[in-house]
Amino acid sequence: MSQLTLHEIHQLAMKEVGDHLEAEGYEFLAVNSQLKRTPQFVCVKDKKLYFVVVQGTLYPKAPKKFDPELIEKVKDHAEKNNAQLYLAGVGFAHAENYDYPLTKKDPYAVNFQGLEAIQ
Repeated sequence: MSQLTLHEIHQLAMKEVGDHLEAEGYEFLAVNSQLKRTPQFVCVKDKKLYFVVVQGTLYPKAPKKFDPELIEKVKDHAEKNNAQLYLAGVGFAHAENYDYPLTKKDPYAVNFQGLEAIQ
């Protein structure tokens, strides 16, 4: 079995972040699950608008290391819409040994430390 594709990693990250947002009481206005399309989630909570950028990575890549140019572009878009911008980096690794390749059938470990607010 082959390693997870970038699309599959992104879908796993979207699921993790979506579940987190739902549990925290965010209401989804729009969800964009396409790769390289941002923001992935547009949400409302307590009458405030939020943009959430999701990034999924495989170990050893750091899940919180975002492309600065992308962040500036989305930050400008958030400011124009009076929205708070959050980053959500989600890392995945093979549960038995982080150095093993990760396939669809493998158990996996998740490194998601919540949303990071960008000012």
